[in-house]
Amino acid sequence: MKIRDLLAAESIELNGKVTGKKEALDAMVDLMAKSGKINNVEVYRKGVYAREEESTTGIGEGIAIPHCKSDSVSRPGLAAMVVPEGVDFDSLDGEKVNLIFLIAAPNTKENVHLDVLSKLSVLLMDEDFTANLRNAKTVDEFLHVIDAAEAEKDAEEEKKEEEKKAEAPVSNGKLILAVTGCPTGIAHTYMAAEALEKKAKELGYRIKVETRGSGGAKNVLTKAEIAEAECIIVAADTQVPMDRFAGKPVIQCKVADGISKAEELLTKAANGHASIYEAGGKAADDEEEGKDSLGHQIYKHLMNGVSHMLPFVVGGGILIAIAFLIDGFSVDLNSLPLDQRSNFGTITPMAAMFKSIGGVAFGFMLPILAGFIAMSIADRPGLAVGFVGGAIAANGTSGFLGALVAGFLAGYVVVLLKKICSKLPDSLEGTKPVLIYPLFGIFIVGVLMTYVVEPPIGALNTLINNGLNGLNGASAILLGALLGGMMSVDMGGPVNKAAYVFGTASIAAGNYNIMAAVMVGGMVPPIAIALATLIFKNKFTADERKAGPTNFIMGLSFITEGAIPFAASDPLHVLPACAVGSAAAGALSMAFNCTLMAPHGGIFVFLTVGNPLLYLVALAVGSAVGCVLLGVLKKKQLKRREKQ
Repeated sequence: MKIRDLLAAESIELNGKVTGKKEALDAMVDLMAKSGKINNVEVYRKGVYAREEESTTGIGEGIAIPHCKSDSVSRPGLAAMVVPEGVDFDSLDGEKVNLIFLIAAPNTKENVHLDVLSKLSVLLMDEDFTANLRNAKTVDEFLHVIDAAEAEKDAEEEKKEEEKKAEAPVSNGKLILAVTGCPTGIAHTYMAAEALEKKAKELGYRIKVETRGSGGAKNVLTKAEIAEAECIIVAADTQVPMDRFAGKPVIQCKVADGISKAEELLTKAANGHASIYEAGGKAADDEEEGKDSLGHQIYKHLMNGVSHMLPFVVGGGILIAIAFLIDGFSVDLNSLPLDQRSNFGTITPMAAMFKSIGGVAFGFMLPILAGFIAMSIADRPGLAVGFVGGAIAANGTSGFLGALVAGFLAGYVVVLLKKICSKLPDSLEGTKPVLIYPLFGIFIVGVLMTYVVEPPIGALNTLINNGLNGLNGASAILLGALLGGMMSVDMGGPVNKAAYVFGTASIAAGNYNIMAAVMVGGMVPPIAIALATLIFKNKFTADERKAGPTNFIMGLSFITEGAIPFAASDPLHVLPACAVGSAAAGALSMAFNCTLMAPHGGIFVFLTVGNPLLYLVALAVGSAVGCVLLGVLKKKQLKRREKQ
């Protein structure tokens, strides 16, 4: 479908006169309605507003592309408006918008609006094209500019495809499948998918990537595709359904390898250098047989538990924090009798409700952690056994450490039971997962947890919590620096996750200052990078400077992964700078005795922060330190180009 097919002449305005974003959107909706493609204008208008509230569609460089997919759209369509004077549109670069395209798409599975948005975005990156649109004197001239640019672009794409076919390697046409997944399912999952897709196109391979992110599995691989595939690459740090790949060559690796080693993985897959996966087992390729394979397996099992635990921790933790906040506004803690201060967070009825709901969610944390660790090891039969082991830890004194042990213990107990039961008659096959595994597994793990794990781990856990409660002065500052720095070392990787999990476990133990140091350490890298792209412009590429300001939002929202693209392009300079800045912020947070009762949220949970002004100071100082170090350590981009 061509852009011109969707853009009616009556839906184009070359001399728009609007004074604000709302007026601009209303004018665009009215233009769209003139084409007769909207069956309910007001419903469509609300849909356009709702999309704009999610994030601005002002993409920068004076361009905005608002859009809406709705049942109120009869047929896909476009509207366009040139605003000679420009209008404030909350654009990413803060500049006024003078060229607006509005997309309307019916609520069907075809996702027409995404295809058109992609095509428009590519064309609008051409400054000559946008200049010609802005300077068009008539509607016909405006349409002619679009037709000519699109025809030229299509011709270029066809030529590129022909060149690729002519230059493609012998393995051109081979279908390679991939699955990507990371513990949080936010950044690494999609970065690995993008890296594999981009490199596959360069090498001439067909590829389809299934992403298993926070919103669930997308682009799921079909049986027919799996049957046709030369090889399947599983780049994941979480549990992936594997039995569907039985009998196929499979490469299993870390999700980070999907980002940094895409070409190596694809070449290996296309050349047949992968082992056959057996149902219930694993494909042992060369990388997995290396010294790190055991550590990676343990990490993957742990992260499967952590990724399923996080929603309970975040949701329940924030609700509990709100309960404390409500009582904080309603009750003077110092005026309460000593015997009632322990009830803080449940004193007022509203606070008690939040605390009760949040407590229930938070109470699932350890059973979920242990259950899904066990499931990662022993598949579904391990889930119930791990849940029970985690619940014993939660109700005992071993806490988080006990739940970790329970998860691995439950998983390997079930694996052992599977091996023992493999000698039983086939007629008992159906009773194993519903009777034998849960009955004996729960009993064995229950006994081991109660009499073997709980006493020593419980004593160790009590010792650690008492030690953390007694931290003060230099010890506390050193711990804050360590945890803050860990949040920046790999930005979402195992070290980052270790610090974060330690922080969330500390909330459950009542050590709120530790979570404060962890979160401020994770907020620093994106903010430091955003500042550096504005202050030290010659140290970043044009694309990095454009993307830089969005990291303010990522950092303030406690999404450390926003810094990953910058770290990936120059890790030797970016990672040390960010780690030092994060360590400084974590140390200051501890020194200022800042506390945080919520496990996530960034600035959105600052009302639950103890000593909030000093916490902001810690964040500002850490970000400034990271920014200055980036300016000192990174090389000028101009010098790099000259050397090349």
